[in-house]
Amino acid sequence: MAVSSPPVISATSSGAGVPGGLFRAEPLYSTPGEPPRLTPHMINSFMANNHSGSSGVGGVGSGGGGGGNTNTNECRMVDMHGVKVASFLMDGQELICLPQVFDLFLKHLVGGLHTVYTKLKRLDISPVVCTVEQVRILRGLGAIQPGVNRCKLITRKDFETLFTDCTNAR
Repeated sequence: MAVSSPPVISATSSGAGVPGGLFRAEPLYSTPGEPPRLTPHMINSFMANNHSGSSGVGGVGSGGGGGGNTNTNECRMVDMHGVKVASFLMDGQELICLPQVFDLFLKHLVGGLHTVYTKLKRLDISPVVCTVEQVRILRGLGAIQPGVNRCKLITRKDFETLFTDCTNAR
């Protein structure tokens, strides 16, 4: 019985029957030179598509949240060092998303998020844990990665303290 050898396909062949050839000329995924930023169009689109039924003051996710005037699910985009970051107003304090500001401002200054938590402990800064709804809002805005299911918030003042500590540590 004769055994036939497998067909030879060269890297430059058009790959008859294979659309686009055997290899792609362009990469499937590309990494941008700069991290993507949230644009007002992206935020407005998210608000219109996902939270059209909410009755609020114009922030994302302003429905629900318990009694009183404080609504912990109202997310606003605030300017920090020239970049828009997600924030929530809780008990009269503006709290910003720690993983987002880490990614934008701190990751090139420290070893990792674990180092940031160590610094927070040393600086006596206690972050606030996000609710499930706040995490969903942050994920929807792109402030945190899609697979993240936990997040912490810190005040703007605490971030400035942390940022100063990270820049002076170098």
